[in-house]
Amino acid sequence: MLKRLLKCVKGYRKETILTPLFMLGEVVFELLIPYIMSSKILNYLAGLDGANPDFAYLVTWGLVCLLFACISFTCGTFSGVNAAKASAGFASNLRKDLFYNVQNFSFASVDKFSTSSLVTRLTTDVTNVQNSFMMIIRIAVRSPLMLIVSLILSLDLYPEVGVIYAIFIPVIAGSLIGIMAYVMPLFKRIFKKYDALNESVQENVKGMRVVKAYVREEYEKQKFEASAEDVKSNFVKAEKVLAFNNPIMMGCMYGTMLAIIIICGKAGIFGGDKLIVGKLQTLISYGMSVLMSFMSLSFIFAMSTIALASAKRIYEVLEEDSDIVSPENAITEVKDGSVEFKNVNFKYSESAENYALSNVNLKINSGETVGIIGGTGSSKTTLINLISRLYDVTDGEVLVAGVNVKDYDLKVLRDSVSVVLQKNLLFSGTISENIRWGDKDATDEEVKRVCKLACADEFVSNFEKGYDKYIEQGGTNVSGGQKQRLCIARALLKKPKVLILDDSTSAVDTKTDALIRKAFKEEIPNTTKIIIAQRVASVMDADKIVVMDGGKIVGLGTHAELYATNEIYREVYDTQNKSADDEEKFNKEGK
Repeated sequence: MLKRLLKCVKGYRKETILTPLFMLGEVVFELLIPYIMSSKILNYLAGLDGANPDFAYLVTWGLVCLLFACISFTCGTFSGVNAAKASAGFASNLRKDLFYNVQNFSFASVDKFSTSSLVTRLTTDVTNVQNSFMMIIRIAVRSPLMLIVSLILSLDLYPEVGVIYAIFIPVIAGSLIGIMAYVMPLFKRIFKKYDALNESVQENVKGMRVVKAYVREEYEKQKFEASAEDVKSNFVKAEKVLAFNNPIMMGCMYGTMLAIIIICGKAGIFGGDKLIVGKLQTLISYGMSVLMSFMSLSFIFAMSTIALASAKRIYEVLEEDSDIVSPENAITEVKDGSVEFKNVNFKYSESAENYALSNVNLKINSGETVGIIGGTGSSKTTLINLISRLYDVTDGEVLVAGVNVKDYDLKVLRDSVSVVLQKNLLFSGTISENIRWGDKDATDEEVKRVCKLACADEFVSNFEKGYDKYIEQGGTNVSGGQKQRLCIARALLKKPKVLILDDSTSAVDTKTDALIRKAFKEEIPNTTKIIIAQRVASVMDADKIVVMDGGKIVGLGTHAELYATNEIYREVYDTQNKSADDEEKFNKEGK
């Protein structure tokens, strides 16, 4: 895992290496100052015994201390600057790698990670790892260096203090290890709670219109509060344990200081060692450095515990390989729009008990218009998702232009198959920018042409800015019907061999629906058109109609053939036409 994450340091290796090097300079020169103060200045003053001091000697070593302080300050500044550059660059590369890998996910991979979880991993988790990385290359270098150098210099000044460190250091290290071992599982659980919290927020914002329509604001507030409280309670539990770290550290710190004073004081007073009194302040300074280093390390361990949980979640996304990829020596040309399903079975996961599609056999000739109808949950959308390999079949095969879809280059296949999904989505940007998702190099005339085919030009031209009208995120400033027609235009701009409309005219009126189908028939006769619809009127004039129920094809034929032979189709048709007749009768009587 560490090896994979460190690949994201690429481009910032120089800053990553310079940070600890400058930190080494800061620590060495910072710790040399008290050593010089003790060995050169304080010892010199302690040995005068009333003699006149040599001020030139004192000034010289004082200037040396000042020089060392300036060098230490400069090294610390450069270390901080390089650490900021390295950590920010590392996080940027990490987010880029995560986002790029998500773009390669199949629908099955997307289903594995919820949207809210992916957002958390790209934001909160990356920030945690970034902060930890910066501490590791800076503070985590400084603290051990301070610890080691302080120990060496203090033992050089007065070896007897080694007994004190031998007692307190194991106590500190043992408490840190115990606290981290207890806290680690808590933080793993906390991030799962974060996912649930983000999911609650995302769902609420996305469904704001429904929330307000049903006056469910209070319910949503309570649901959010419950998720937030869950995160808080787990964090409090973890922080309570981490809180024990501070008193343990402070107790060991003051215990060490007291022990140094007692040992050195006895040596100076009762042992007659005058020099030890001058060394006492330096020994206390080094003792503080040793203990402060441990406190810094304990803070780093706490942050690293959180970062480790985040790193594992990031690694899961980075190492997720899409099960749908282009094969070696992939076919790079789709010759026509013929589609065939041969003995297709499909289920969404290996652990699923039931198949979403069972024993599907269907042949569609190039240029045909095929309608698909069926009740909710009959797997109509699942069927058409297999054509462009948004999912792969469990058994059997799907052929496009007589070639198994698994043998095509994915980009070539999906460029040849345009899908207007059931959930229409427009992105923030102008109308023309949204349409050009189908072909970024399309001319204005081509954009306008496909909009005319989709019956979108009539309302786009009425906008004040026309095709330069800005679409808000998600297309919230256009109606459902307008959004559907713009999405159809976007799909048409790809000039696909196969055009799939997944209930994508449900928000337009029957007249506009008929005009769109008429335009398709006249303007793109060689394109295979597969139309999933709830309205029988939308598929009545299709070359053939597929009736689905329970993941199986239970009817296939023209409108007349199915009405005569298929009970499900006849029931749907009669129900819809009865409703239409009743409405017409009501309107006449009202007049």
